[in-house]
Amino acid sequence: MGALHKAHGELIRVAREAAGKGGEVLVSIFVNPLQFGPGSDYKRYPRPEKADEEFCRNAGVEVLFRPSVEEIYSTDRSTFVDETSLSSTLEGKSRPRHFRGVCTVVAKLFNILAPDAAVFGEKDFQQLAIVRRMVRDLNFSIDIIAVPTVREEDGLAFSSRNQYLNPEDRKQATILFKALHASANAGKKSAGDIVALARNVINQAPLARIDYVELVDAKTLQPIETAGPNSVLLLAVFFGKTRLIDNIRLP
Repeated sequence: MGALHKAHGELIRVAREAAGKGGEVLVSIFVNPLQFGPGSDYKRYPRPEKADEEFCRNAGVEVLFRPSVEEIYSTDRSTFVDETSLSSTLEGKSRPRHFRGVCTVVAKLFNILAPDAAVFGEKDFQQLAIVRRMVRDLNFSIDIIAVPTVREEDGLAFSSRNQYLNPEDRKQATILFKALHASANAGKKSAGDIVALARNVINQAPLARIDYVELVDAKTLQPIETAGPNSVLLLAVFFGKTRLIDNIRLP
C-alpha cells in the first residue's frame, strides 16, 4: 500500500531473485479502501508517491503499477471475493470485512497483472495464509513466496504505520518483539502459559493496550492448547491510536 521502507525492499530483492536474469519485477501500490473500516486511517494513510517512485527506481523495479480507486472499483460494484474460514479469527474479529477487501483487490491485481509469482511478508501472517488459500481455492497459477519479517535494530517490525508513533510510543513499542521472543524461548508448551507470559511482558509498557494475543495452528489459524512445530504466536497491540501487529513461529 505504499510508503515503502526497508521491508518492502526485501520483498523486491526476493522477487528479483525469484524472477531470475530474464524476468521482470513489478510492484503494485494501491491504498485499498475496502481494507479500511469505519473511522479508520484510510484518509490519513501515507501516500508519498514521489518517494515510492524513487524507491522502486533505485531497487531496479521494471514496472510500477499504481492505479486509481476509480480504475480498480466501479462505483456500482457488486462482486467481492470472500474467504470464510481463515479470516474468521484474529484480525478478522477485530477488523470485520478487512480480508474481504484484501482478497478482492489481490484477486483483481492477479487478474490484471498475471504474475508468475507474488511475494508477501510474514509479518502479515494471517493475510499470507488467506492469500495462499485463495490462490488454491480459485486455481490461480501463481506461486506465493513468503519473506520473513524484517525488523529494525531494536526488534520492532518494519511497518508503514510506525511513522504514526510519537517518540514515547515508538520507544515502548519494542516490547512487542521482547514479548514474542520471551514466549517463544521460555520452553513452555501450554498455550495458556505462553499467552500469559506474552501478555505480562507487554503490560510492562504503560502505553500498550492489547487487542489480542493468541497461539494458533499455523495452517488453520485456529487456537491450540499445546505449542508444537506448526504453531505461531500472533498479537495486535495499540499504542495510542496506532495498532501494530506481529508474530513469531514457535520452535
